[in-house]
Amino acid sequence: MKPEPASGAADEGELKLDAYLPYRLSVASNAVSGLIARAYQDRFGLTVPQWRLICVLAEDGGLTQGQLVARTVMDKVTVSRAAQGLLNRHLVARSEHQADGRSHVLALTPEGSGLHAEIAPLALAYEAALISGLAPEEVALLKRLLTRLQSAAGQLSGDPGSPTV
Repeated sequence: MKPEPASGAADEGELKLDAYLPYRLSVASNAVSGLIARAYQDRFGLTVPQWRLICVLAEDGGLTQGQLVARTVMDKVTVSRAAQGLLNRHLVARSEHQADGRSHVLALTPEGSGLHAEIAPLALAYEAALISGLAPEEVALLKRLLTRLQSAAGQLSGDPGSPTV
């Protein structure tokens, strides 16, 4: 699907980077991710992708690497590297997939679950600090709008797995 020029998004074809929504989203995402990445790396020796895998496995239980790619919206190489790092630290364990002998299931070990339980309150505290200047209805609106933007991006890219609103 080819996008049509949007009216009102910029002054008649003039691109101003600071007013360009994709740029603003990227800058905000990088700022938040960088802040949190430093905390996870400094205190727990985890990268952001590793933390995402831990969170998903804590929520969903054992998953294949393909399922982790789909769930985290990270590329295969990033998921593979993060998973290998967690395997090396014995935070996840790999087992054979019952239905597909070519695939493995990754699941948190007791040590991984313990680390998740230790980090989760810190993650929630960071989120609370980040949104402290917003009213609850603004936070809910922001989450809805981000979901809609993600869905629109998926539709424009032809990604059938993107969430729909």
